Amino acid sequence: MPMRIGTPMPSLEGATEWLSGSADELLRDTEGHPVLIHFWSLSCSMCKDNLPRVSEWREKYAPVGLRMIAIHMPRYPEDTNVDAVREAVGKYGITEPRAIDNEHKLRDAFQNEKGYVPAYYLFDEQHKLKAFAAGEYGVKVMEPAIERMLQPAKQATA
Repeated sequence: MPMRIGTPMPSLEGATEWLSGSADELLRDTEGHPVLIHFWSLSCSMCKDNLPRVSEWREKYAPVGLRMIAIHMPRYPEDTNVDAVREAVGKYGITEPRAIDNEHKLRDAFQNEKGYVPAYYLFDEQHKLKAFAAGEYGVKVMEPAIERMLQPAKQATA
C-alpha cells in the first residue's frame, strides 16, 4: 500500500551507500525545509529522460528552500554496480545528496513495493507527505504540486 498524504517522511537509514554526506547530515540539512525525494534507476530510460527536469527544479526551487535527495534503486542485478551509478551521477549532473539503495531498504521504507521509478515524494517543512507521483507522467504531476507548496515562500522572496 502506498504512503498516504500526511505520512511522516521515513528514515533515510538503510542506504547501501551515500555518495555524499550521510543520513544524519541530511536530516540536519533538511530540518524545517520542504524535501523532494526522487527514486531513479540506471536501467530506466524514463528516469534518465526526466533527470534534466529534476535538475531544473533543484536550481529553480533551492533559493526558496526546497531540499532534494536522489535515491538510486536498482531494478535488475546489473543496476547494483556502484561504479556505474557513480558514473551516471556525473553524466546526468545529479548534485543533490545521493543514496544507493541496493538492498531496497529505502524503497521499502517509502512503501514503494512495486518498485516504481521514477518516483517522486514531496514533503513539507514538517516532513509530512504532500504529494507522490511516479512513472511516465510523474514530472508533470509533481511540478504543479511543488509550485503550490512553495508559492508562499516564492512570494515572500519576490
